[in-house]
Amino acid sequence: MGYYDYQNGLIYRHLNQESGWDSHLKHCRDYIMKTVDLYKPDKVTVLGSGWLLELPIAEILEKTGKVCLIDIIHPPEVISQAGKISNVELIESDLTGGLIEEVWNKVHSYSVFSKPDSIEGIIIPEFKPESDPGMIISLNIITQLETMLVRYLKRKARIGEEEMSRFRKTVQNRHIDFISKHRSMLITDCEEIITKRSGEVNKTSTLLAAIPSFKDKEEWTWNFDSKGADYYSSRSVMRVLAVTL
Repeated sequence: MGYYDYQNGLIYRHLNQESGWDSHLKHCRDYIMKTVDLYKPDKVTVLGSGWLLELPIAEILEKTGKVCLIDIIHPPEVISQAGKISNVELIESDLTGGLIEEVWNKVHSYSVFSKPDSIEGIIIPEFKPESDPGMIISLNIITQLETMLVRYLKRKARIGEEEMSRFRKTVQNRHIDFISKHRSMLITDCEEIITKRSGEVNKTSTLLAAIPSFKDKEEWTWNFDSKGADYYSSRSVMRVLAVTL
């Protein structure tokens, strides 16, 4: 479904934005360390570790016994560097709990002439780790879990916006259901704000699931596309939410 290309696209965007992401990355690292100091975990599991841009892994390792990095695909650079550290474990796993395979099995055989008009039969599971995750860091992943799936479903099925929205919300809810069972923290974009050169502003909610009760909360803005790489005539800013559950 293009997960490797999608992940590569993120690092290229980061490099293209130069210092535009610096404030966001610092906010992420600072909030992570604040939560680590609060919980003092023996083990930390990071969901959506990616390129480790937002993750202060060296600082975490100074305060915990083990760090487990889980993502659908680990970049080769991360494998070669983090994989050499004895108390860092790298796991490649579908953080949707198997939904990628479920979607593929249900719709991949349909042709452009026989697209299904509903996805009600698709079962959306909850992620289950292989061992006790300790403290969980959900790192800018919850709104990304459905991204490639939605793109794929839009190509393979005729689905209305309302049903697609329910699908996205359920995927996010399953993620929250899982992390809420553990000491955890969540960092995610919750709204995209696109400003056109004309001054017109469009806001789109990216976080559809409700956040449960939390111990701590911070918000900031992320200059996601300060150079207008996506729309050329527009600039994109994300409103980011961080909570400790």
